[in-house]
Amino acid sequence: MEKEKKTKILIIEDDPFLSSMYITKLEKSGYETLACEDGQKGWELVQEEKPDLVLLDILLPKMSGFEVLKRMRASSKLKDIPVILLTNLGQKSDIDEGLKLGAVDYLIKAHFTPTEVVKKIEKALKTL
Repeated sequence: MEKEKKTKILIIEDDPFLSSMYITKLEKSGYETLACEDGQKGWELVQEEKPDLVLLDILLPKMSGFEVLKRMRASSKLKDIPVILLTNLGQKSDIDEGLKLGAVDYLIKAHFTPTEVVKKIEKALKTL
């Protein structure tokens, strides 16, 4: 049986509890995960690792999730990586902004369980 390359997901989330919860859930679902807690480090990791998908918070130290997303979409090497915004910001203007910047989905943390988030990730990866 040949070893399949695991799908790599980068989680950029400043809440260590949430980050750890998503890492556990994703690894149990068979994904390779990377995580960091601020937007600047997230931007650096996206460039270094070129993950298959990014789970991105918006309110982050050092650089906002919106800024990370803008930079990814402006980069020829990174523009096609799907980004799912996972945030507590539920205002219509934030949702519109996130989708306009190129996020494939916008999830409000309080409305989705980790299992539901994994399903959204699987759906986003299928559309690649």
